[in-house]
Amino acid sequence: MKAAVFIEPGKVEIKEVPKPQIDGDNQAIIRIVRASVCGSDLWWYRGISERQTDTFIGHEAIGVVEETSADVDNIQVGDFVVVPFTHGCGHCVACLNRKSGDNGGYQAEYMKYEPANSGLVKIPGKPEDYTDAQLASFQTLSDVMATGYHAAQNAEVEPGSTAAVIGDGAVGLCGVIGAKLLGASKIILLSHHEDCAELGKAFGATDIVDTRGDEAIQDVLKLTKENAGADAILECVGATSAIEQAGQIARPGAVIGRVGVPQSEPKSNQLFWKNVGLRGGIASVIKPDKEVLLQAVLDGEINPGQVFTKSFDLDHIEDAYEAMSNRQAIKALLVISDK
Repeated sequence: MKAAVFIEPGKVEIKEVPKPQIDGDNQAIIRIVRASVCGSDLWWYRGISERQTDTFIGHEAIGVVEETSADVDNIQVGDFVVVPFTHGCGHCVACLNRKSGDNGGYQAEYMKYEPANSGLVKIPGKPEDYTDAQLASFQTLSDVMATGYHAAQNAEVEPGSTAAVIGDGAVGLCGVIGAKLLGASKIILLSHHEDCAELGKAFGATDIVDTRGDEAIQDVLKLTKENAGADAILECVGATSAIEQAGQIARPGAVIGRVGVPQSEPKSNQLFWKNVGLRGGIASVIKPDKEVLLQAVLDGEINPGQVFTKSFDLDHIEDAYEAMSNRQAIKALLVISDK
């Protein structure tokens, strides 16, 4: 089978590798229908973080269950599923509190997933029952839509609140959707790219701030009650400067929901003096997908698949990464197989 492999910074390629096999309990073999490139993949693609050569890549997919281990009873062969980038047993303290582990190697024709019983999220019907646009939205449920929603939850977005979103990539844009789902009446998106700003407004952003530095901070404050700052801040970048900016636009007592993979931790103590909370991390995809997000996509309430502005087949995986790295695409979709 074909699988995408990391070679060195700036280089990924497709290799022929053995198809994965069931070799333990609670496992499933998935035929991948759609996969995608994530902004966090660019860290090692650009050489910012280290990655071992000749390793399988990708962590977002939807597909069809082709085989399961004998002990799997919650998922059946033929089921159409979201394959989350995180996983868990579904009932321990960590899972119940939205903490999970992760899998990898999703940019391939087939993959092995575990734990199959609790990790996979069933989509009604078959891939052929849905349009390409709906499949794209399902694909976001494997990571970015759940991650954006996770940021909104951690920021304690409430009905009628003012939320500010730092980061206008796919996760930040999905954070706008998440804030709207949780009832924010004002959603301020900090965006420096016209295409992202337009999509952000379509997703529910009420205000766009396109300035930078101190000017951006002042522009956000002007949009809040008594210029005090936002009630909830969704940090979807990961840079230390983004956390510091979040603290400057937060009202006293606000909460910052962080989901951007951090480069380093902020050294400023400004959060302490304003009683601002900072929490977040890796999203537990399974819980929000099952409780809220899948049904919202099925009902047409949200259409997060619009973050995919370019699509590629698996043989053009390098083009997909280059499009993301060079900002020619907000997010790159990989069409792995026909419906």
